[in-house]
Amino acid sequence: MSSLRAKIQDVFNEPACEQNRGKDAKARKEGCSKPLTPGAAAGGCAFDGAKIVLQPITDVAHLIHAPLACEGNSWDNRGAASSGPTLWRTSFTTDLTELDLVMGRGERKLFKAIREIKEAYGPPAIFVYPTCVTALIGDDIEAVCKRAAEKFSLPVVPVNAPGFVGSKNLGNKLAGEALLEHVIGTVEPDDAGPYDINILGEFNLSGEFWLVKPLLDRLGIRVRACIPGDARYLDIASAHRARAAMMVCSTALINLARKMDQRWDIPFFEGSFYGITDTSEALRQISRLLVNKGADPEILGRTEALIAEEEAIAWKKLAAYRPRLKGKRVLLNTGGVKSWSVVHALMEIGIEIVGTSVKKSTVEDKQRIKQILKDDNHIFEQMAARELYAMLSEHKADIMLSGGRTQFIALKAKTPWLDINQERQHPYAGYDGMVELVRQIDLAIHNPIWCQVREPAPWDCQPAVREELPRTKSETATVQAFKKFAGTMADELGEC
Repeated sequence: MSSLRAKIQDVFNEPACEQNRGKDAKARKEGCSKPLTPGAAAGGCAFDGAKIVLQPITDVAHLIHAPLACEGNSWDNRGAASSGPTLWRTSFTTDLTELDLVMGRGERKLFKAIREIKEAYGPPAIFVYPTCVTALIGDDIEAVCKRAAEKFSLPVVPVNAPGFVGSKNLGNKLAGEALLEHVIGTVEPDDAGPYDINILGEFNLSGEFWLVKPLLDRLGIRVRACIPGDARYLDIASAHRARAAMMVCSTALINLARKMDQRWDIPFFEGSFYGITDTSEALRQISRLLVNKGADPEILGRTEALIAEEEAIAWKKLAAYRPRLKGKRVLLNTGGVKSWSVVHALMEIGIEIVGTSVKKSTVEDKQRIKQILKDDNHIFEQMAARELYAMLSEHKADIMLSGGRTQFIALKAKTPWLDINQERQHPYAGYDGMVELVRQIDLAIHNPIWCQVREPAPWDCQPAVREELPRTKSETATVQAFKKFAGTMADELGEC
């Protein structure tokens, strides 16, 4: 546990984080996470965060050393996609029981599980995750992993991020520390070249990185490792030979990018593949870094030619949507890199941003939003469900872009909604991804169902009262006879 405390302290003192540098020594020790309220949902624990970062490594066996429920709570919680191996989709757990805990059989059961995975699946590596239970009883995960690696001649990586140590974001960074300590730099590639790069913090959600990689391929740029989206173990192990890196999600893996720069002189920048302008700028930045590291400067000209060609195609496709969406108002309830990259992308086609959340955004993210919107009134840290509903029901926005947890607020307010977070079904990165995002927004806003659901319900419509027509003499006689018969029956029933 002493080594874990040292890692956590190192993460809290992250010098590459602008927000962290602005704190005093005491505040820096407390970290970035807000204090957790007992009994309240914390938005994910450290174990959950570590699993999110590492599970998209597709050919690795991910073994959870814990009771069964820990694995069931975190399995497949992101829509990452694989172009090949499917081993990452198989759940492995030691399934500890109360008897195992009492009798101290946890470490023995872990070693046995590693052996069974090795014999049955033969993966290039096994990642072992302790959780709150196994960390509290003192199982020495690192010792077991080291012994198993020697016994089976197989990399067995301890990912020491039990849930109780902190938030999901802390778990992201501890996962990066595990890669630095046990994986990156352990394999020397025989094909390293001047155009090799790493992409960090890209999860390949809905396969959207596959819309960007062909652009890099056309420029002759090879992605040595995309961490973690659609990654392979050997690619990550040899990632230290890349010449440059792009950071997509700095809140998750900024420590990984900084330490790779320090150890192996791999310069990095933070960019985005959302939107036409940001995608073009990211390609330019990658090319500049490669030239600074010794690549042929002619790549700069090829990059500009590719950008001009792809932008022309994308703008031509978007021309049909511009008159249909110009002036439409969007409420963006997300965070992180999407809080500014998607804002910029939507404003490029004339969509108005009425609000964007910055709950999980860094100081740099917030500065970018202010530069784009030029108005702090459209930025909110966190908006309660009641406030979101009030804003949408008053028709202050034509559509809300958010995650699945807030979709029912929009639906209750009878407002179009589009999933922009990790559960989404469509890729939105790159030039083609931007066109797809605009197409989905257009489909959502102009869906004819909204005209129907906004109509009053049939039971809310009061029918007009029909005036009673005058009765004829025969009709009046019939009514009087029926009333007399009914009265007679009532008297007889009463006597009985």
